[in-house]
Amino acid sequence: MTVYGIGRIKNTIPHRGEILLVDRAADVVPGESLTAYKAVSGNEPCYASLGQDAAPSDYAYPTSLVIESWAQSAVLLSVWENPNPDVLAGKVELAGAINEVSFSGRAYPGDVLEHRVRLVKSVDETAVLAGETYAGGREVLRVGAFVVALRDVNELLPAPDRAPVSV
Repeated sequence: MTVYGIGRIKNTIPHRGEILLVDRAADVVPGESLTAYKAVSGNEPCYASLGQDAAPSDYAYPTSLVIESWAQSAVLLSVWENPNPDVLAGKVELAGAINEVSFSGRAYPGDVLEHRVRLVKSVDETAVLAGETYAGGREVLRVGAFVVALRDVNELLPAPDRAPVSV
């Protein structure tokens, strides 16, 4: 089994710093499937505000971050053969939709999230993926369908003759 580390991941998807939630990948079958891993640490930024008296249940890894980590794994599979680590150039990965999401457990510091991702269908520059996440052998997340669309960054930038929208 070949294991790919953080270097290969950063050379494939543009996520960086605290938002990069995939540590390594293995069992990569381009165009078919991938298994990715994310180690949950007690030093995660999401735990920074917990005080000395925090209950063990307060350390449940946020479900939004479990989904984000799984989604990064799905994007990793969808662009494995055509990597783009620069969000300002080439094709940008856009999350189009996520459906049939269910949680059946929680992860805690010390757990390693194991994301299993499968490509369901690919048409042009759009992919539909599905899969699960396990922690300590227990399923914690199931995703029925996740849509990733690749778009040229130039299509997404504001037209030069239009002023940026201010809020």
